[in-house]
Amino acid sequence: MAKDSSFDVVSEVDLQEVRNAVDQAKREISQRFDFKGTGSEIDLSKEGGAEAIMVKANTEQKVKDCVRVLEEKLVKRKVALKALQKGEVQPAAGGTARQTLTLNQGISTEKARAIVKHIKDMKVKAQASVQGEQVRVSAKSKDLLQNVMQGLKEEDFGIPLQFTNYR
Repeated sequence: MAKDSSFDVVSEVDLQEVRNAVDQAKREISQRFDFKGTGSEIDLSKEGGAEAIMVKANTEQKVKDCVRVLEEKLVKRKVALKALQKGEVQPAAGGTARQTLTLNQGISTEKARAIVKHIKDMKVKAQASVQGEQVRVSAKSKDLLQNVMQGLKEEDFGIPLQFTNYR
């Protein structure tokens, strides 16, 4: 009997790249003329066990501009924007505005179920099981696993997917 091949579907973000992107965005905002005197700032912190980016400025439009600068830096560092969950732009003290961007790490239970359902709907002889914040997919042949990977890449689950432990 042949040994089954498998891989894991995960959703991870390289936090070092996020830190670098935040630092670059801070530097650009401090140097750009259109941000002078607006009190614009970007901070990376841990909030409720998850990494969060807090963007503050004197107007709602400046907050959106700061987020746009940050997104450009994240894209250049190959961090998927799907990993960012944007909160509402809220008024803050002193007539300022702020927005919280949360980094999604891991696959939530409902997303994992959707991934498993998608694999079953593909009608291939592959087994998928949820294991914590990842999904393990196993099958007899590696070609079948390649087809499953391709099918998962084509579907949009609203989170960035990576494939690890391919063996």
